[in-house]
Amino acid sequence: MSEDRTLEEFKRREEKAREIRRKHADWDFINKQPEPIKSALKILIETGDLWYAAKITGIPMGELNEIRRKANIPLVVV
Repeated sequence: MSEDRTLEEFKRREEKAREIRRKHADWDFINKQPEPIKSALKILIETGDLWYAAKITGIPMGELNEIRRKANIPLVVV
C-alpha cells in the first residue's frame, strides 16, 4: 500500500471513529457538565485521546475516564 493510500485509510478510520463517538455520546449529560469537564469530553469525542483530553484540561485521567463512561462515550480502536 502506498504512503498516500495508507494516510487516506487512516483518515477514513479516524473519521469513522469520531462519528461513532459523536453518535453514542450522551450530549445532554455532556452539556450539563461544568467547565473544564464539558470541554474535556468534547476534546475526547473529537480526538479519541483520553490522555490528551485529561492533560489539556487538568483533569486526572482516571476521573475523566469515569466521567467518559457516564457520558456514554465509547473508546473506539481504529
